Amino acid sequence: MERIELSNRAFEGDNNAYLFNDGPETVLVDTGDWLEGSEGQLRQELAARDISFADVDRIFLTHWHGDHIGLASTIQRTGDATVYVHSADTALVAGDEDAWAEMHDLQEKYFDQWNIPEEGQDVLFGLMDGSPYTEDPPTVTPIEDGDTFDINGTEIRAVHAPGHAAGLCMYEMSDGDSHEVFTGDALLPQYTPNVGGADVRVERPLEKYLETLQKIIDAGYDRAWPGHRDPIDDPTARAEHIMHHHEERSWRVLDALRRLGPCDVWTVSADLFGDLEHIHILHGPGESYAHLEHLERDGVVERDGNEYRLAEGTEADLDELDEEYWPLV
Repeated sequence: MERIELSNRAFEGDNNAYLFNDGPETVLVDTGDWLEGSEGQLRQELAARDISFADVDRIFLTHWHGDHIGLASTIQRTGDATVYVHSADTALVAGDEDAWAEMHDLQEKYFDQWNIPEEGQDVLFGLMDGSPYTEDPPTVTPIEDGDTFDINGTEIRAVHAPGHAAGLCMYEMSDGDSHEVFTGDALLPQYTPNVGGADVRVERPLEKYLETLQKIIDAGYDRAWPGHRDPIDDPTARAEHIMHHHEERSWRVLDALRRLGPCDVWTVSADLFGDLEHIHILHGPGESYAHLEHLERDGVVERDGNEYRLAEGTEADLDELDEEYWPLV
């Protein structure tokens, strides 16, 4: 297996596509985005290995986001590769118009609920203008948690890992000596994957993502191959670090409500992250919402319309906690 790095002008670091080409099949895990630069890079990297798009037999996608699936259609159209993705993301990857319309409607609902200013919403919808293809979308084969596949004698197993996206799927592989995993955006080496905004279809996004992190910890992988940037040599430690990061963030959300009083998601986001630009206009309030929703169900925050406030007695508990983080799990 080889890692191919592809440029990414919009998100957190270069994308990774992973190539299996040590046997009769040629297989990719993720494809990078749809931009001309990424396509040229992938073609060049494959050509250096005497491979063309037409030689690709199968593509395993980690989730529906455009920077991971953008070239799937082009590759399939060239050589008829089979494209796999978790069933929760199948309709979006396949370019189903109803699924994309439902996504747009749900985004509008949440953007209004979070009180994202109109100019911010205009920016976001300018960035998220529907299906991420420049041609017809691919034909997609749905997969489920636990499905296994043989790639040139190496078995990979699909592991459903929702939170960042409803259908995010990791692929774990073992060769007897090492237990490794392709994590997509479930685990990244530098940034903490966004929850809440990255896929507004996910109900209880923070809870689901914490469960995904616990899956990674329990699996004890020897190495993780993420969707962006370099491999992660201690996935367990990285997952634990991100879990503690979210504990700290929940403390900061509660502290914001203590200082500011009742306020909406956009106000909490501004307190946490300051002024936001580009796609982070979505990620900031999305992350804030994920924590507020989680804390509301935990009984320490109450919601009235679009405003959140500390539940009765919570402020005294916060005073007692001092530097301790509010426990999430």
